[in-house]
Amino acid sequence: MEAIRNAIEAASGKLAEHPEMAVGTDAAALAGHEEGLRFRVDGPNGAITTDMSESVGGGASAPTPGWLMRAALAACDATTVAMEAARDGIELSDLTVSVESDTDFRGVLGVEGAPHPGPLAVRVRIELAAPDATEDQLREIVRRAEARSPVRDAIAREVSMSTEIETASPAPSS
Repeated sequence: MEAIRNAIEAASGKLAEHPEMAVGTDAAALAGHEEGLRFRVDGPNGAITTDMSESVGGGASAPTPGWLMRAALAACDATTVAMEAARDGIELSDLTVSVESDTDFRGVLGVEGAPHPGPLAVRVRIELAAPDATEDQLREIVRRAEARSPVRDAIAREVSMSTEIETASPAPSS
């Protein structure tokens, strides 16, 4: 906990003095097709695989991209809660974050009149305990963590998004 608090304080201090260092491009995630609806996504610290359910033509061999989004939110919220607890010098004895969502699958399938393809609602449940903290202190830690969770922010706030398309056309036949 002390190491986390010291690292947060050092990084915060450095970025407060040099705000130009705070903005940068995040590491890319590169999805490559394996087969069917199965993709391997490579990043700087390893790879993950996604697949879709058999009901839409996938092999159900790996988590879906939607589940990975929920996993990313659960992990990010848990991480920011742990960071905020460390910032306050509170050692958590328990921390569990679960994320579930409601989806109308007609959206991703392009069924006419369907709502959005993404989740209609997302629910986060955070369970935490600390022997030396009050309920109010724990609730304040969660409040700050939610305000600082990058994945939560990306899901909840409309962010600028662009797409570049490169195509490879076959050579004309002669």
